[in-house]
Amino acid sequence: MANEKKDNVLSPRDVVEKTTIADVYRAVKNLDGVIRKTELIYSDYFSKLSHNDIYIKPENLQKTGSFKLRGAYNCISQLTDEQKSHGVIAASAGNHAQGVAFAAQKLGVKAVITMPATTPLLKVEATRAYGAEVVLSGDDFDAAAEKAVELQKKYNYTFIHPFNDIEVILGQGTTALEIIDDLKDVDVILVPVGGGGFVSGVAVATKMVNPHVKVIGVEPCGAACVKASLQEDKIVTLPTVDTVAEGTAVKTPGDVTFEFIKKYVDDIITVSEFEIMSALLSLIEKHKLIAEGAGVLSLAASRKLPFKGKKVAAIVSGGNIDISTISALIDKALIARGRVFCFSVQLPDKPGQLLAISKILADLNANVIKLDHNQAKVTDSFKKVVLEVTVETNGIDHINQITQELNKNGFKVKKIY
Repeated sequence: MANEKKDNVLSPRDVVEKTTIADVYRAVKNLDGVIRKTELIYSDYFSKLSHNDIYIKPENLQKTGSFKLRGAYNCISQLTDEQKSHGVIAASAGNHAQGVAFAAQKLGVKAVITMPATTPLLKVEATRAYGAEVVLSGDDFDAAAEKAVELQKKYNYTFIHPFNDIEVILGQGTTALEIIDDLKDVDVILVPVGGGGFVSGVAVATKMVNPHVKVIGVEPCGAACVKASLQEDKIVTLPTVDTVAEGTAVKTPGDVTFEFIKKYVDDIITVSEFEIMSALLSLIEKHKLIAEGAGVLSLAASRKLPFKGKKVAAIVSGGNIDISTISALIDKALIARGRVFCFSVQLPDKPGQLLAISKILADLNANVIKLDHNQAKVTDSFKKVVLEVTVETNGIDHINQITQELNKNGFKVKKIY
């Protein structure tokens, strides 16, 4: 959906060409006293891994838990009194919903948010807590978006797009000015990319203040719509998206954002699911900060930068994640990094076998966290049992050491995960 709040006849390219630094500073003024100016955090850990000086921009600590508030508030604040009197509407199951709801409440404007019926109750209630009316419709985002369009036309609401809107883009761009103000000699800014609104705003603001600073967008491999579009030099719609970085699971970039990206963004890096989960786990362990999958894309990319010795600001874009999801992601990350090892062995059904396994594991400092001793799982012999063991380990080398030692002692190991 294009910008529907104004009868704007400008083409996406014209919008880009007519945007000035004064527009960005107007957004700064609009957001003064509303947002939290998140301060940079130097990371010894990510700096050592990347051989660059990495500074975290923690937008997960922003009000509503993400950068989305910046764009939503700036956009709604620009509406006419008549538009405000009708109210605003947005389709979102995540950070945009809470950003719009908070901004509307702050500005005294009615907000309606359409969400898929499958949206976790925690997110629904968080949005309602900011005073928005929540309408649940359909099983996915597309169905919720269709409902938003239907209601927008019926009640003359103003549609607040999550990324393909110039006022939203300008609001997101205020993040860059804070970074440059905190770190005047910054060389590179890393930005998570979904539909492209955030990276567009950061890039235009950065380049207009200091064109020598590189802006690099980061997409998950399973939802790299911007990279695909740049390669084709036209907007591409991905057939499917699949990533733990749900906040960036976008099939099609915006036409306005695509023009901004082509002009101002220096590069797009893609990161794997393993790299995302590993970065999430490291952020929690090393900095005691909670983020969502999409929020850590920039940190995941920090290890893949084709340069060294630069000052890099990595934006952690959001931290709205429920406990069950973060628990599942942490478990997957631990497995992927070789910190948890689950295996099975067949044992003769006689005394002393379990003790022998336990001694080998203890001697190798592998901590047993789960054990399942099951005779029923063996179908070819009544004289054997299957032992399934889950242990805490120190990495892939440790797992290989455990496997080799068990094999050496006559226990054939079958890796489960």
